[in-house]
Amino acid sequence: MDIYDSVFELIDMRSFSNLWYWIVLAVMWSSASHWVLGVPYDVVQRARNQLNNGPSDQSRDALNDLEDLVRLNINRMTYISDLSGLWLMSFLFFLLSSLFMLGFVYRLEFSQALFLLLCPLSVVILLTVRKALEIHQDSPDGADLINHLGRLRFQTQLIGMFSILVTSMWGMYQNISAMVLGL
Repeated sequence: MDIYDSVFELIDMRSFSNLWYWIVLAVMWSSASHWVLGVPYDVVQRARNQLNNGPSDQSRDALNDLEDLVRLNINRMTYISDLSGLWLMSFLFFLLSSLFMLGFVYRLEFSQALFLLLCPLSVVILLTVRKALEIHQDSPDGADLINHLGRLRFQTQLIGMFSILVTSMWGMYQNISAMVLGL
């Protein structure tokens, strides 16, 4: 048996019939909607709950924690986007266009699967960077900051739901096609 046959048998390059692909898809979108601007959403909820329950020392602590985490992550994101944003965008578009061509023109299922993972995630990353630049410019605090983060999380969840729908429909089509053709 050839070494390549052994590796491909172990990895199972038919991605849409592989359980690990669907686990990665679920974990990716769960993580993307939980970490908004690099801040865990439970920190946002804790700050919102304590802000709504009235002013107290504990509510200021939660809100200060949220504002500090957002400030740190936004400064990091704006620094990276200013320093190498153009190069990162160029590489991202090269990667996505390569995966698209390999997957949908040359019919490589592994490239289709990677494209369906990375393309919507890149939209979420672009939205996140845009929101980071907006928050950096406007510097909202308190309830306004919580509203910004809530809207970004909602947009991320919408993109994730649509991505899971499209990916599952395409995956079912690929699996049915493989069964009919006997691959």
